[in-house]
Amino acid sequence: MSCDAPASPVSETETGLSEAGPAIDVRQVSKVFNVYHQPIDRLKQALFRGRRTFYTSFAALNDVTFTVPLHQTVGIIGENGSGKSTLLQIISGLLTPSAGSVAVDGRVSALLELGAGFNPVFTGRENVYMNAAILGLSREEVDERYDEIVRFSGLEEFMERPVETYSSGMFVRLAFSVAVCVDPDILIVDEALAVGDEAFQRKCFARIEEMQKRGATILFVSHAAGMITQLCDRAVLLDRGEIIADGPPKGVIAQYRRLNHALGPDRDAVRAEIVENDFSEGQALESNVPELLSQSRVEYTPAGARIHAVRVETLESQPLNVLLRGRRYVFAYDVSFDVDAEGVLFGMLIKTQTGLELGGRASFSRRERFPDYAAGATVTLRYEFDCALTVGTYFMNAGVSSLIDGDRRSLHRIMDAFMFQVAPDGDDTLNGVVDFDIRVSVEQDRG
Repeated sequence: MSCDAPASPVSETETGLSEAGPAIDVRQVSKVFNVYHQPIDRLKQALFRGRRTFYTSFAALNDVTFTVPLHQTVGIIGENGSGKSTLLQIISGLLTPSAGSVAVDGRVSALLELGAGFNPVFTGRENVYMNAAILGLSREEVDERYDEIVRFSGLEEFMERPVETYSSGMFVRLAFSVAVCVDPDILIVDEALAVGDEAFQRKCFARIEEMQKRGATILFVSHAAGMITQLCDRAVLLDRGEIIADGPPKGVIAQYRRLNHALGPDRDAVRAEIVENDFSEGQALESNVPELLSQSRVEYTPAGARIHAVRVETLESQPLNVLLRGRRYVFAYDVSFDVDAEGVLFGMLIKTQTGLELGGRASFSRRERFPDYAAGATVTLRYEFDCALTVGTYFMNAGVSSLIDGDRRSLHRIMDAFMFQVAPDGDDTLNGVVDFDIRVSVEQDRG
């Protein structure tokens, strides 16, 4: 079958899969690694045959249980060290669990750590045949797919070169092309696509969507919350080797972000709350979460004024940082002047986590006369806005400037001064960042 073949439904006879059971069944899986602090300790452990211990144990996974039904796409998310990659390696058969069992029904194609399964001294062509053979294809089957694999990778000019001369992006291109062009029943991807360039990432996502239409089961790890929300039917949140949330992507992603921004003892409290409550459908509730603080705040040196008490409030002046789509709020901050200031202008800006500027507002238009303030004055800025944003995490900037010798100069500025989240509300029809209040109608032509 061509890598670029049109999508078509996959029958039970074509895959050999049984509709009775799940594609992936993980039961009470634990994985413990022995960590040796120096190489000689391995030899000591072998010589003493268990009578003494020369290592410390690290539990990467602890009693993990979940299933992935046939034809479902599941995203696994969690902080670094949470056990995501270990879990995928066990499911792929590259690691053996310390306890528990994994059952996989169908041909598995896994794209794990960068360059895994590649021999650096072999050419791109040789590695294609070797990887495809590992995945269970005969040489004749690889011959049929080879041209399509190369065409999809876009590496026609490099296939006769050793892969040790490839860049990391080229590694990903070739590995992903092999993984998807062998027509797997189950595709497992571990963050590798983050290395590729944007154009190839788009091509990969289009291919994943095609595989979804054909009925493939897909399991992948990503820190890109938007990708999981867009592509996945379900998301699993791993933390410290345990599953603490499992459900619709938007609800799970919201809890991942809460956990990711919590620090110290607050993190343990947030984690316990996630474990004890069912957040799978997402709770459409306004709230003020103390641990939800901007860790990327950058404050410029004050030069005549100081911004403080940056906050978001309801129209009734209730402070909060978890907002609901469709409601109206106030972004506010106070400014104290240390010097006399002429022609003062205030401003604010809303941005995404990636820094994309979504919108902002200055306090006065150019047609108005900007006010003057004397040293010692304090003013409060209040910007009312509609929360027309989809579920996610956002940041706000705050600034104040004045005219000095006819030039506009900053008196104080704070980047990422305030962080807030938009809570999931169960609406899975929205895509993108901004809710444009799009109304959908479908009319059938009866002519």
